[in-house]
Amino acid sequence: MKFIVKLFPILALVAFLSTGCKEDETPTLEVVAVSGTVTDDTGKALEGATITSSTEETVTASTDANGLYTISISKDSDLIFSKDGYVSTEEPVSGTEATETVNAELARGPGAFFAATFEEAGNQVTDPGFGATDIIPSNDLGTGSAEPSTMVNVNFKGAVDPASTPWYAEWSFYDNLIHGTTTSDAITTGTVEVWTDADMIAAGNDVQWTNDKTYVLDGFVFVSDGQTLTIQEGTVVQGKSGEGDNASALIISRGGKIMANGTKEFPIIFTYEGDNGNSSAELRGQWGGLIILGKAGLNSTPGETAVEGLPTSEPRGLYGGNDDDDNSGVLRYVSIRHGGTNIGADNEINGMTLGGVGRGTTIEYVEIIGNKDDGIEWFGGTVTARYLISAFCADDGLDYDEGFRGENQFVIVHQDPSADAADRGGEHDGGTDPETGTPYATPLFYNVTSIGNPDSRTITFRDNAGGEYHNSIFVNYKRGIDIEDLVGQDQDSYKQWEDGILKIENCVFFNIGAGNRDEDIFKVSSVE
Repeated sequence: MKFIVKLFPILALVAFLSTGCKEDETPTLEVVAVSGTVTDDTGKALEGATITSSTEETVTASTDANGLYTISISKDSDLIFSKDGYVSTEEPVSGTEATETVNAELARGPGAFFAATFEEAGNQVTDPGFGATDIIPSNDLGTGSAEPSTMVNVNFKGAVDPASTPWYAEWSFYDNLIHGTTTSDAITTGTVEVWTDADMIAAGNDVQWTNDKTYVLDGFVFVSDGQTLTIQEGTVVQGKSGEGDNASALIISRGGKIMANGTKEFPIIFTYEGDNGNSSAELRGQWGGLIILGKAGLNSTPGETAVEGLPTSEPRGLYGGNDDDDNSGVLRYVSIRHGGTNIGADNEINGMTLGGVGRGTTIEYVEIIGNKDDGIEWFGGTVTARYLISAFCADDGLDYDEGFRGENQFVIVHQDPSADAADRGGEHDGGTDPETGTPYATPLFYNVTSIGNPDSRTITFRDNAGGEYHNSIFVNYKRGIDIEDLVGQDQDSYKQWEDGILKIENCVFFNIGAGNRDEDIFKVSSVE
C-alpha cells in the first residue's frame, strides 16, 4: 500500500510533463497559401495567366485584371506560371510558412507581340449592327485604311455599302440565304445537250453556248489552248454526278478562255444535273466545279503544277508560267452551286479553282454556294476579283497557296451556322514545294464580311503566307486570327508579319468565342 502511495506522485508528474510537451509541439505544415502578382517584362500586370502546382497538375489558379492570384498548394511544390504568347517560368516556394508571397515575370513571346498590335493597327471589337435579313452595318465603324489606286475608293467597312442596295440583291442564291430561305429559286432550263471532252474538242476554237439550251457536262470537259467558250447570259450549265474518273467538271486550260458574261437580270448558273431549283444550300458534292488554269507565276518548283485530282499525264491540267498579265476570260454574274465531288486522289474539288490565273482575267459578281470543299481556292497567280461570295461551303471559305498575289475587294464569306459545318473562314498558305519559295503569297483583301459558325476559326496563316486584310468585318467565329511560328526557323508567317508583309488593319471583330481581348483574337501557334 505504501508502495502505491509513493508511486502515485511520480505517475502524476509524468502525465503532467507529457501533457505539457504535446501543447508545445508545432503542427506539421502540409499546405501553403501562396499569393502574388504576375507581370510581363515591361511591368504590365497580366490578366489570365495560369498558375499551376509543380506536383499537382489539377491545382491551378489564374490572375485577375490586376495580375493578382491566390493558390493553396502542397509545401513540397513550386509554382509554374504560363500564359499564351509568353515564355513560361517556374518559381520556388519555400514551404516553411503557412502563407507566402511569390511574384513572377513572364517574358513576351511572339503571341504577345502580335496581340499587342491589335488596337495599334486600328482593329476593334464592336457590334457591326447587322440587320436580321442583311449584312449591312447599322453602327458607325469608321472608314479605315485607304485603298490602293487599283481598287474602288469607299468610306465603309465590310462588303456592303450601308447607303446602297446590297450588290448581291436580286440575282444571287445568297440573297435567299440572307433572308432566311435556304433553298434556291426555280431555274428555267432549256433543251438539254450533253457535252463530253470529245465534243468540246470537235467544236473548234470558237464555242457558243446559248440560253435556250441546258448544257450537261459528262466527265472532265476541257476548254483547250486556243479555244474560247462563250456562255450567253441566263444559260444553265449542269454537271453529271460521279466521283474520281466519273466526276464532271469544266476546266479552262492554259491558253483557253471562258467568256461567261452574265447579267444581274440573267445570271449564268453552274449546278448539278437535274437541278430545277428549290435545292438546299446544304446540298453539296453533287458534281465537280469550275477550274480555270492560267500562265501567271507560282512559287512552286519547277514553276508549273498539275491541278489537284487530275492525272499528271494530262498536259491540259497544268497551270503556272511567267505571264502575270495572262487573260483567261471573263466571269461576271455567275452562280456556282452544289459542287465539290471527289475528283481523284481523295481530292474534293473547290467550287471555283483558280490556278496561275493572271490579272488580265475579269472576275466579278461570282458566288459559290454549298460546295463540299473550299468555296474559292487560288493556287498562285495574280488575278483581281471583286464582288465574291462563298457561302455554306463545307471546308474553307477562301483558300490560297503557291504564292497568290491578287487583289480582292467586296468579298462575303458566310458559313453554315450548324455545328462543325465548316472549317475556316480563310486558310492561307504561302507555298508548298518549297514553303519558302518566291514570290511570296501577298494578296490583298479589302472590304470583306466574314460570318462564321460556333466551331470554326476566322483565318489561319501558315507555310510562310503573307497577305493583308483591311476594312473588314469578322463575326460569329469560335476562334480569331492565327499565324504560324516555326520554332528555330527564320522564314514563316510570323516573320512575314514582322516584316510587314502580313497585315490585319482597321478590321472589326464581334462575337468571337475565344473572347474579346486582343490576345483572344490575335494568336500565334508555335510549331516545333
